[in-house]
This record gives sequence, C-alpha cells and structure tokens, in this order.
Amino acid sequence: MPREERPEYLRIAAEVRAQIHDGTYAPDDRLPTLPELCEAHGVSETTIRNALSVLRNEGLIETRTRAGTIVRKRPPIHRMAADRYRTNTTAPQTAFTKDQGIGWSEYRLDKRYVKKRADAELAALFECEIGEPLLARHFVFYDNDAPTQMSISYVRWSDVAATPVADPINEPWPGGTRAQFKTLGIHVNRITESFTTAMPTEDEQATLRIGGSVPVIRFTRRHVADDGRVVEVAHPIVRRGDTTVVEFAIDLDD
Repeated sequence: MPREERPEYLRIAAEVRAQIHDGTYAPDDRLPTLPELCEAHGVSETTIRNALSVLRNEGLIETRTRAGTIVRKRPPIHRMAADRYRTNTTAPQTAFTKDQGIGWSEYRLDKRYVKKRADAELAALFECEIGEPLLARHFVFYDNDAPTQMSISYVRWSDVAATPVADPINEPWPGGTRAQFKTLGIHVNRITESFTTAMPTEDEQATLRIGGSVPVIRFTRRHVADDGRVVEVAHPIVRRGDTTVVEFAIDLDD
C-alpha cells in the first residue's frame, strides 16, 4: 500500500515499531500514555488504540496492570543447524536443547499421548496402509519456562506397544527419538525435514504465547530406519518464525 494511502493507525504503528527496533524504546521501557501519543501524533484515542493493537499482535508490546504499555523483551534468535540430530556429547541432550543452547535442567516438556489410526495424510508420510495404529505424542517444549516449540510426533504402535517409549513418564528422553528407537533395536540412519511458513493458528498463538501477526515455521520430520522403513513422523513441528534461523551446510566436491 503506498505510504500516502495507509490508514493513520498503520502509519503510527510503523513509526513506533521503528522506534522499538532502533532502541528509542528499549525492552521494559514504558510507552507514552494514550493522551501523550494522541497529542504527539495529532489523532484520536481510537487511532492510537488501533496502532497499539497492531504492535501488541506482533508481540512487540504488552499492557501490564498499573504499569501501562511496555516494550516486550525480544526472544533470542536460535539457529537450527543441519547437524543437530548428531550426538556428540555424553551429557543429556536432544535436538531441541542443542538448538536452544540450553542444559537439561533448563528444559521442560509438556506431553499428552493418544492412540490413533493413520489417515490418508499420515499413511502417505509413513508409506503405510490407511488405518495403521499409531501413537500420537503431543509435545510442548519449554526453554526456561518459555514455550518455544510444539509438535505431534507419531510412531507405529507395533514398534512401541508395551515398551518404555509408549509411556509418557519417560519423557523427556535423553538423546531424543533416535535414542528411543535404538533401545528397541531399530537403527535410524536417515532423517528428512520439509519446511513451510504460515501465520499461526489460534492454538499456536495461545501455546507459543505469540501474536497473530508473528509468522511460524512448520516442518515435517521423518525418522527412517536402515531397512528403509519410516518409523516416526513429526507433523507438524511448529516454532515462531521471527526468531528461528534454519541453517544448512552443503559440502561440494569441486
């Protein structure tokens, strides 16, 4: 939209957003009051409220009781490296803790397990028959009590039934999914991931505590055993997109 055609509230939101990004308003700073903003911009209180609503929805500001409108602290940028599934330490670790750069004591996991049957989409991902029994593991991953990632991880019921992998009490599991399959005698030698971006659903907004204007990265991961069988599908894994960088290293022969 051309600058001159933008509604006033969007123009004001852009100005305040720029002031937040350039440090004019730092994290935990209080913005001017509604009357002060109205006077500074020469607009009505309704226009200012609409501008602040845009910034609140983007996760840049929040309103606190008796404190006014405060600039929120920005979450740190996290890089998801291509080698994060490789285990190179004896300390308890998963791909998530490696991504986040946190220790085991800083990691918390909410979980809910339900049994279900593969629908057409899951059957295609597993390369199995529609209706095959699966265990759906619903996870929310926390970094120091901040919800950072959510996922649904599906495994074949025939692989995990009556094993510790099927019991949520054993999560989080050091080494993650690959280590779980190792205890079952299943050797995973390939992991595939495919990425998309989108605006968050209401459930994703509530779970990850983000505004509706904050994009998310959704990706599908598959663990493939050495016999070519797909043994796990995480679909989808969801992270906020404005603080996630996906890194790939490509080694070339020439």
